[in-house]
Amino acid sequence: MTMAAMTCQARRAPTWRCVAAATVAAAALTVAYSAPPASESQKKKLTTAEVLAASAPSDWRPLEPQNTLYLELAPGRVIIELAPEFAPNHVANLVTLVREKYFDGLRVVRAQDNYVVQWGDPEGKRPLGTAQRHVAAEFERPLRGLAVSRLPDPDTYSGQVGFVDGFPVAADPATGRGWLVHCYGMVGAGRDNDVDSGGGAELYVVIGQAPRHLDRNVTLLGRVLSGMELLSALPRGSGPLGRYEHPEQRVPIKSMRVAADLPPAQRTELEVLRTDTPTFVAYVDARRNRHEEWFKVPAGRVDVCNVPIPVRPRAASGAGATAH
Repeated sequence: MTMAAMTCQARRAPTWRCVAAATVAAAALTVAYSAPPASESQKKKLTTAEVLAASAPSDWRPLEPQNTLYLELAPGRVIIELAPEFAPNHVANLVTLVREKYFDGLRVVRAQDNYVVQWGDPEGKRPLGTAQRHVAAEFERPLRGLAVSRLPDPDTYSGQVGFVDGFPVAADPATGRGWLVHCYGMVGAGRDNDVDSGGGAELYVVIGQAPRHLDRNVTLLGRVLSGMELLSALPRGSGPLGRYEHPEQRVPIKSMRVAADLPPAQRTELEVLRTDTPTFVAYVDARRNRHEEWFKVPAGRVDVCNVPIPVRPRAASGAGATAH
């Protein structure tokens, strides 16, 4: 058994994740992209919908309740998957804040068009309980130990891009470092000028075209899997950086909860397309060159932020999936 696999099992990670860790340890730092063999399905030039319809149950993974947050707004629930492999300290601090109900009754304070929506304590006076106000920046991490499903497509901001457990990542092979990237729906911890001044008490989600210039300048700690429309459709703030200028404009937060802390009947059971499978390779190829009748000119390449990861209700195996 490899060291990566033993470490994974010691952490009691799901079996599929341990297998991925063992695979990457045996194959160096990343799992290189390899085109699938020419099969009948490929000759037919499947669309993304057809790729997903032909997927097997093993191509999907359930959300881990301990790494899933529910942001409850008046119109409904926003579901956030956390990324402890990339920001373990921020994730732990955020979970503490959520479990101590720090966000309950706070507000969405900022909605900047084509950029971000942000929420937290507008006055900065709410006690943090046992959570820390400041956590050291977690902008990047070593690639070693990560099973990166790498895309062959060029990227403007980094040498390599790909996915880890569905999270979009970039990497610098020369330094052996990787980081999460600011695609639509990614969630980060707001900070001041000091890189260590964030901690998760202020959160933002990307609602516009990917602001990749923020990569490695802010700690990303998760992504929205469901309910993005509840955030992206909020009224835009008229103040500087899209801030709401009047308290009555701020959108109230009913609550934030860790899914594992709720009874199963109150959870939203979702499953996510795995990004370490041949089905995902076929899905990316279908995104790279769209085969729907409407498309006439194939792009021939795809941006990491233009590969939305499909999500579907777990109980509806085989039902239509949505990509956020």
